[in-house]
Amino acid sequence: MYSYIEERVLLVAQYIIEHKATVRSAAKVFNVSKSTVHKDMVERLAKIAPPMAKEVRQILEHNKEERHIRGGMATYRKYKGA
Repeated sequence: MYSYIEERVLLVAQYIIEHKATVRSAAKVFNVSKSTVHKDMVERLAKIAPPMAKEVRQILEHNKEERHIRGGMATYRKYKGA
């Protein structure tokens, strides 16, 4: 694997861990697609740093469990005019 990819994977993983970030927010910060971030965190990180991959996986699972709540709140704000 190319060194710049490994570096990006580790930087994105560190960002997600520090900020409890979503895939979408991490993609925006690092100016890559959501698909790239997801592939980096699920496949590549497991090969580079397995303990970090486990921690990131837990955060992503937590975000997945909460996404319906976030979507509901976004709809609420949209129609409330906030």
